[in-house]
Amino acid sequence: MSQIKAEAIWQHELVLPYILENLKAKVEVITPVRAIYLHGSRGRVVPNEWHKLEGKDWDVMMVCDFPIVNAQVWTTALNYHIDLTITTEHKIKNFLKNNSSVIELFPNCKLEI
Repeated sequence: MSQIKAEAIWQHELVLPYILENLKAKVEVITPVRAIYLHGSRGRVVPNEWHKLEGKDWDVMMVCDFPIVNAQVWTTALNYHIDLTITTEHKIKNFLKNNSSVIELFPNCKLEI
């Protein structure tokens, strides 16, 4: 995560396809992705106002059949700073109980970018 192009991090038109396509495909080589959630600063702000979040990273949780440790190695392809957690359905339920500022990116939310 040390090589970050700060000027490119906030281009959600590039980041979201990467998360929903490339990164998801890498994880699905190992385990099916059941859901993808966005939290942190971007989960508290509606998508059409993300341009105001310059200086904030992407906090992504992927729900799979089993957790994967050190998944951050997959987030360096575009030099974006993405905090990626791959967790189970049981653990995400506990997380969602305590966090109201979460956006579901997959499978139910259809973001227009």
